[in-house]
Amino acid sequence: MIILILVILLTLLLIAFMQQPKFGKTPAGDRLERIKKSPNFKAGKFQNIHLTPDLTEGVSYYAVLNEFFFHKNKRGRPAVSLPSEKTNLLTIQPGQDILVWFGHSSYFMQIDGKKILVDPVLSGSASPVKFTTRSFKGADIYTADDMPDIDYLFISHDHWDHLDYQTIKQLKPRIKKVICGLGTGQHFEHWGFNSNQVMEKDWGDEVMLDEGFEVNITTARHFSGRGLKRNTALWISFVLKTPSLKIFIGGDSAYDTHFTAIGNQYGPFDLAILECGQYDKSWKYIHMMPEEIIRAAHDLKAKQLMPVHWGKFLLGNHAWDDPIIQVAGLSKIKNQPLVTPMIGEAVNLKDLSGFTAWWENIP
Repeated sequence: MIILILVILLTLLLIAFMQQPKFGKTPAGDRLERIKKSPNFKAGKFQNIHLTPDLTEGVSYYAVLNEFFFHKNKRGRPAVSLPSEKTNLLTIQPGQDILVWFGHSSYFMQIDGKKILVDPVLSGSASPVKFTTRSFKGADIYTADDMPDIDYLFISHDHWDHLDYQTIKQLKPRIKKVICGLGTGQHFEHWGFNSNQVMEKDWGDEVMLDEGFEVNITTARHFSGRGLKRNTALWISFVLKTPSLKIFIGGDSAYDTHFTAIGNQYGPFDLAILECGQYDKSWKYIHMMPEEIIRAAHDLKAKQLMPVHWGKFLLGNHAWDDPIIQVAGLSKIKNQPLVTPMIGEAVNLKDLSGFTAWWENIP
C-alpha cells in the first residue's frame, strides 16, 4: 500500500511538473487534422522513411543506463573553459555575409541582408531541469540579449537541445517569421506567437520567404518530443536558397538514403551544416557515426562541411572533443573541406577558409 501511494504521488507530481509552459503543447484541433493528412503521419505519430528503432539491435536499455551511470567518459566535459571570440551581432554591416556558431546546433547567419537564427539554445541548459545538461564552461558567451532582430527563425525539431523555451520567450519580440515542421507550431502558439508568424511545413514543402529567398523542407531521420509522448511533431532539415548561396541545414539526423536524394534534387551546396556528436553505437539509427557524417556531406554534394551538435552539451558518452577529432581526421582522408570556427568567431560565408584546430590541447 505504501509503495502504491508513493507511485501515485510521484505520478501526480510529474503530471503537475509537466504542466509548465516550457513543455509546450501537443497538436490539437485543426492542426491535428492537418497533421493526420500528412503521408508521414501513421498510426498516430510521425514516422521515418525507414524503420528507426531507438536502440541498435542487441542493445538493451539496461546496458545504456549502466554505461551512463557507471561508465561515464572521464573527458565528457572539457576540464577548462573553452576558447571563444565574441562577434558583436548588433553591429554587423548589412553587406556582410557571415555565420556565427554558438556551440551545439545553434548559430546565426546574415546572408544577402537577411538575419537568420537556427535552433537557438542560449539559456545555459538543454533540459527542463535547469541544473542538468549544463553548457560547458566558455560555451555560453551569448545570450538572447545579444541577438539582433531576426527575419527567419529555423527550428529543426522540438527537442530541448534545439528548442529552448527561455530563449524563445526572450527573443519573441524580435522574431518576424518561424519556419518549423508540422506540429511544432503548437508550441509557438502556446508561447504567444501569432499563427501568421509560424510557417509549419511537411517534408517536400517549398516556402517562398522573400524575393530570392526560398526554403525547401527536407527529410531527416530522427524523432521528436518534449515530454512523455514522442513524434507528435515532425523533425526536418532545410535547403536554404538565397540570391547568392545554397546551404543545407541538417538539424539532427542519422544516416540514410535521404542525403543522396536531397543531394541529387537540390545539390550541390556551398555549405552543408550537419550534426557531429552525441553519437553512440547503441543508437546509430538516430544520430550519425563519424564516418557517416563525411559520407552524408559527399551524398549532398557539399563543397564545404560544418560539423555542429558538439562543443556545448554532454549528451553522449564520448570525450567532448572526440566528434571533431574523428571528423577532422576523416575529412583529410576523404578530401572534404571543413568549416570549424570557435564559438562566436565570425565566418565569412563567401570565403570558407583559414580555420585552426582550436580544440587541440584542451584537456
